[in-house]
Amino acid sequence: MAEIKHTGEIVRKQGSTVYVKMTVNSACSECHARGVCGVDESKEKIVEVDCASAQDYNIGEKVEVALESGSMGAKSVVLAYVVPFFVLTVALIVAILLGASEGMAVVVSLVCMAVYYLVLYMLRDRIKNKIKFKIIK
Repeated sequence: MAEIKHTGEIVRKQGSTVYVKMTVNSACSECHARGVCGVDESKEKIVEVDCASAQDYNIGEKVEVALESGSMGAKSVVLAYVVPFFVLTVALIVAILLGASEGMAVVVSLVCMAVYYLVLYMLRDRIKNKIKFKIIK
């Protein structure tokens, strides 16, 4: 699998952590019709990179940031998109099978989604420790 890399700029250093600001473009940014449809999207994100050689980098320096191989990239996609889809679907089906009206089933499904994301939020530190980025000069 190819390594995903983004170019960014170092905006802050703290101890052995380097903070890199990146502009992440959606898939629409490469489309020739992006100016017409208005869906084009790009966001600035700051990622924390633990780096033993943080002192070797300077604020304002341009670097590449890559997800370390063996990191939790694919699992992140599953946690953010696949599991919520199944939580929503299963909650909806179970609520309907238990006799809830369609409106109530939707409310139950949304509450289940909120609980899922709350649990994910509470586990963010454990997840964060498994997702590692590296800086490429």
